Amino acid sequence: MNPVLRKVSSQALYLCRQVLQVALRKVSFCVDYSFCPCRAPVCSRLSAWGGLAQPQERTYRSSPTKGIGRWRHLLPREVPKKKKDKHQIQSIMAATNVAYGTLNIHVSGYDMTTVEHYAQYLHNLCNRLDITVAESYALPTKSTEVMLMQESGTKMYVDSLLKTHKRVIQLSSLKATLCPVLMDILVKNQPEGVNLSVKEHTEADFLARFKARPELEGLMAQMGQ
Repeated sequence: MNPVLRKVSSQALYLCRQVLQVALRKVSFCVDYSFCPCRAPVCSRLSAWGGLAQPQERTYRSSPTKGIGRWRHLLPREVPKKKKDKHQIQSIMAATNVAYGTLNIHVSGYDMTTVEHYAQYLHNLCNRLDITVAESYALPTKSTEVMLMQESGTKMYVDSLLKTHKRVIQLSSLKATLCPVLMDILVKNQPEGVNLSVKEHTEADFLARFKARPELEGLMAQMGQ
């Protein structure tokens, strides 16, 4: 036989064997997949009484887990919150020959946005001039009713309601040489409708920050008797 034909026939036999092996693998996989219990027909899963067969009992539910799946111990421990201490009055600094004591700069007006922005400008200005700002807080808003009387009558009615907003910037140890410069800048940049006043800090100014509760004070007075 011609050697060329021998090579061709041997290669053809080799290819045929490879094709048969692949076909056999596919057939075996299909047979295994068809006989898989999860692919069984519905009729085989029916019980003898005409209903669905009962699944096997799950034994792993009664076995101990030994802490598997716990995650609470991985979280950081929460620190208990401390109760806020009652705000106490601070010591009032006395004036000296070189500097003032504790001063309160009051900013008030009917427009809350304008008052807030001007108080913020004052606070930033003090920080730039190296003036110590002890505290910066807001006082309770006060409401004022404007009453009008009719021309031909004595009955009065409410025409408008005005709300006064107040902010306080508390300064400590303000130098006497720097005070005129600060006041000049504040007056020149004072917006319309905003009142500005400066006075020394007293204990009455500290108590004005808190809302009065006469009912509670009366009950405490009765308990003290």
